[in-house]
Amino acid sequence: MAHSPTLPHSRLRSSGGTPTVLVIGGGASGNAVTILLRRAGITVDLIEAKPDWNATTGSGITLQGNALRVLRELGVWERVSASGFPFATLGIVAPDGTVLHVAEDIKTGGDDLPATLGMQRPQLQQILIEAVRASGATVRLGTTAEALEQDASGVCVRFSDGTEGRYDLVIGADGLNSATRAAIGIAERPEPTGMAIWRIAAPRPEGVERSDLAYGGPAYIAGYTPTSENTIYAFVVEACRDRASIDPATYADEMCRLAQAYGGAWPEITKHITDPKKVNYTWFDRLLVEGSWHRDRVVLIGDAAHCCPPTIAQGAAMSLEDALVLAELLTSGRDWDGELLQSYYERRIPRVRTVVEASVQIGQWQLDGVRDADVPGLIGRTMNFLKELP
Repeated sequence: MAHSPTLPHSRLRSSGGTPTVLVIGGGASGNAVTILLRRAGITVDLIEAKPDWNATTGSGITLQGNALRVLRELGVWERVSASGFPFATLGIVAPDGTVLHVAEDIKTGGDDLPATLGMQRPQLQQILIEAVRASGATVRLGTTAEALEQDASGVCVRFSDGTEGRYDLVIGADGLNSATRAAIGIAERPEPTGMAIWRIAAPRPEGVERSDLAYGGPAYIAGYTPTSENTIYAFVVEACRDRASIDPATYADEMCRLAQAYGGAWPEITKHITDPKKVNYTWFDRLLVEGSWHRDRVVLIGDAAHCCPPTIAQGAAMSLEDALVLAELLTSGRDWDGELLQSYYERRIPRVRTVVEASVQIGQWQLDGVRDADVPGLIGRTMNFLKELP
């Protein structure tokens, strides 16, 4: 892909007619910004590399109030609420399951929304997919952008299926390893933090009604979150290993080896860690693009611009907030110029930097073996900061 030199004085929106936007990537941020722009009457094409639109990928997700606030704005809150499991506390437990502390979750989305809601990730994706379809956006699956060519009045895009399109703005929502980010000359790349996570969806043991986290034992963290009346999302976090050295056929055995040392609900959970195909192993990465998230008329949102370990469960929330803020600016009546896109970055960077730095710090304390680290204090300060509107 190629891009033209920066055009600081050009307007990104052509004069007259309905503006056109290409969204690259159909994850949470791409779906959300598509829904919001279509609501304002903007023509949106969305392309997604995966033929199945990632509709079956992932085990569970923890959505805090500020994420739920965006989902309500998208018009999908009632369906999300009916599909997920709300709760208001976080348990800190010893490896044997002894409850050490129960903290009240801070309501980052306001008093009229739950503090936290666990959900099966595929269900959230399906709800967003249906909202995108209902919005009237044009969607093409199994399709990528192979080239971006910018000039003074738009972006010409050549797609992997051999077709071409021209747009007033391109939004890169193509995730952690964003090809769009590389194409526009942004050099930052995700970096491993040194930790990795094993994840699985399992039946919900009786009595599990909140997230519980155990620190210590053979893993750095062992935790679970209820994701519906009948399901949970369970995970263990350890130091990252060379993925090529772990046979995928042993994934269930590897997760069981770590999980079986934990008490409380874990013996019941471990009974269901039997199918290696249902176990996911992923490294933790960090990324924070500094300075700006756009080049000319191509702008990044979500994991393409920033990502962090899920140690405070704010990754999806930050991506959804990006979509909300960018759509608000694009539908404000202002010219789609460099000043507007820079203001998007400047509104987002304080919140995103706070979340990325806090999330990485919590993991680093564990890697360094810091026994007296103020994890609850850091989480509390971060959550209180996020109570403000994005």
